[in-house]
Amino acid sequence: MPSESLAAAIARAGNPVDLLRNSQIRPHTFPVRPEFTNWRTEQRAWRESCALLDQSHHMTDLYISGPDALRLLQDVGVNSFADFGVDKAKQFVAVNDDGYLIGDAILFHLEDDLFDLVGHPMVLDWVQFHLESGEYDATTERDDNSYDREEGPPKVYRYELQGPTAVAVLEQATGAPLPATRFFQMADFTIAGHRVRGLRHGMAGQPGFELFGPWADGEAVLDALLAAGEEHGLVRAGAKAYSTANLESAWVPAPFPAIYSDDERSKAYREWLPAQAMGSLSGSLDSPDITDYYLTPYDVGYGRTIAFDHDFVGRAALERMAQEPSRTKVTLVWDSDDVTDAVGSLYRPGPGAKYIEMPKARYGLHHADAVLAGGGRVGISMDCGYLANDRLMVSLATVDAAHAEPGTEVTVLWGEDPNSAKPAVEQHVQREIRATVAPAPFVSFARGEYRTR
Repeated sequence: MPSESLAAAIARAGNPVDLLRNSQIRPHTFPVRPEFTNWRTEQRAWRESCALLDQSHHMTDLYISGPDALRLLQDVGVNSFADFGVDKAKQFVAVNDDGYLIGDAILFHLEDDLFDLVGHPMVLDWVQFHLESGEYDATTERDDNSYDREEGPPKVYRYELQGPTAVAVLEQATGAPLPATRFFQMADFTIAGHRVRGLRHGMAGQPGFELFGPWADGEAVLDALLAAGEEHGLVRAGAKAYSTANLESAWVPAPFPAIYSDDERSKAYREWLPAQAMGSLSGSLDSPDITDYYLTPYDVGYGRTIAFDHDFVGRAALERMAQEPSRTKVTLVWDSDDVTDAVGSLYRPGPGAKYIEMPKARYGLHHADAVLAGGGRVGISMDCGYLANDRLMVSLATVDAAHAEPGTEVTVLWGEDPNSAKPAVEQHVQREIRATVAPAPFVSFARGEYRTR
């Protein structure tokens, strides 16, 4: 029996906000071991030594091949593809016709006419839809994450080495000096007798490489990395610690996708997309207007990725937006006394505040808390969690320019009113959490140096 389309699910629920806020689809958890030691120690490793993070299971790969593979990506992506040769990668960003964000993923140029788009399914589905509804001489092979894969292991392993000693670990594992590799470019290594490809980048705002290769080689490569790391303080990081790495580097993992507009492309996409791909919406922002949850690339710091050197979906709208004020991506540092009081309410007669899970407090796939100042809403807080290295609860947010200066005081409205029917939502009352604006990325090294090393 065919699965229900997203369009049909919206029609059944009455509107997309009610459908998403009360969705019974739980947020995906990383299908890897939660902790190898404890998540506090594992967070510390990427600041002080080296953390090894297993990315093999929680991302989806969409392999795109054929003579028109690049043309498809150019038609959908806002990025420039000039000089995008083999062994390069980029953060691929897509928008709808009105210029609002669909999502982002990492695009690897593996071979001539062969690309791998890796990330959450939102933008991968959007690219797949355009391939199937357009005229492109290209094919795709999809390797779903281990949460959704019906059977068998992943096609490739992916290991992330992050931290000050990551280079030393990699050089010891390969037995050779590290080749000069620029940010977001790839190099080949030999580890345990196997060819390994490595992408130079950093998930936690620290120096690092993402290493990948055929799944069959993964265990031998992992053993060699662990052995090499013994002298350099390597710590394996589990799912709990890994889920917070983005808070330091300021990457928003699941921005709300702008797929609910009334244009013909969006309507056709909702008819094509299965309802189970939609995810859920959580947080204190509770507007009946779905567009209040939309973001532009400029709102989340992706303005630098936009290149008007080619035609793409949403170009005209982004050209207009580029001339208009936008929100600014910031880190919000939550007031520790207010957080402590909210957590403490669970130990007093209730109902208390919404449970703040540690270390990641998001309780829906797409999270949207209202950021308040001066009696009104000035932004959206999108992803929140605890940083053991700083002993702080923080969130990534986008706020009006007038409130984006570091040191500005705002308020995060925590919890839902009314309480939604999502499985992770218990009876609770909303709480105001004072917060202070800080830069994004929060870690000073990530803001300046690690891209240039």
